[in-house]
Amino acid sequence: MKDKIRLVKGDITKLKVDAIVNAANTSLLDGSGVNGAIHAAAGPELLAECQLIGDCAPGQAKITKGYRLPAKYVIHAVGPIWRGGAKSEAKLLADCYSSAMKLALKHHIKTIAFPAISCGIYGYPVKQASAIAVKEISHFMEMHPEIESVDFVCFTDDCYEAYQQAMEMLSH
Repeated sequence: MKDKIRLVKGDITKLKVDAIVNAANTSLLDGSGVNGAIHAAAGPELLAECQLIGDCAPGQAKITKGYRLPAKYVIHAVGPIWRGGAKSEAKLLADCYSSAMKLALKHHIKTIAFPAISCGIYGYPVKQASAIAVKEISHFMEMHPEIESVDFVCFTDDCYEAYQQAMEMLSH
């Protein structure tokens, strides 16, 4: 399993994978952080398609074309806003990863890259979020070997270190 899940430090918009996941807001419209970077790199066609498909609830995901990105698809996954941990945030975050992976299966996506969903402006503590992400993805991939690889893409050193620790915990 370790060889199918990788940790990458860098810019998710540059990756040559079948799909990248956008840490989207509920409107799926352009925002800040990774969402803004993906919209900027994909071009205005992405925003136009997002306007057509409409809102998406936290814990859910929707798919669009990748347009000017190297990735063929963008899976827009809406994570929860951190409200202290007692408002079903962990379940919603796990559902968010699961929903994205189910869309990947449905669209025959073999390689996919995830950012640290909900860890930016939504304030989810990265150490807790990374543990949920790694657990959810590794479990999904055990059940669905047709997914060839998943990259967790971290933009900051803190994020990278948290994901590295989560992946090490998984292997013990």
